[in-house]
Amino acid sequence: MPGAPYIRFEGTVKHPRGHFPGVFVMANELARQGRLTADQYRFWRTNNDWYDANYTNPAHVDPAVYDRDLHPGAVAWFKASAHDLVERVDGYLELLAAHGVDCRRVESASPGRVIYEDEHQVVVMPHEEPDGRTP
Repeated sequence: MPGAPYIRFEGTVKHPRGHFPGVFVMANELARQGRLTADQYRFWRTNNDWYDANYTNPAHVDPAVYDRDLHPGAVAWFKASAHDLVERVDGYLELLAAHGVDCRRVESASPGRVIYEDEHQVVVMPHEEPDGRTP
């Protein structure tokens, strides 16, 4: 769906909680596990710091937004208009590819029920499939 207003970068393997983890979650996990090279770690730390300085963390605004009981499966999507934020994801995709972690770019006009929104992103509860699964 080219030109869709929402963009998400996510893994291709579902998380045990039932959703596809986002690119930042997967990169953070590699860092926590000590699997990054020194150069990769510098990239990760520098860019995470940049995102922290330039991008609102929804959980800082609404601590319940990612609450597993209230919002199971909640995921964040960039707004396509957040060009600076979206462009920086390429480095994360390269880092993950270097560790054999497959990712995909997903675009949507309607990613789910919005539970948080700011100028750069939305956090949604994904739409459910007819059998109750989330896509």
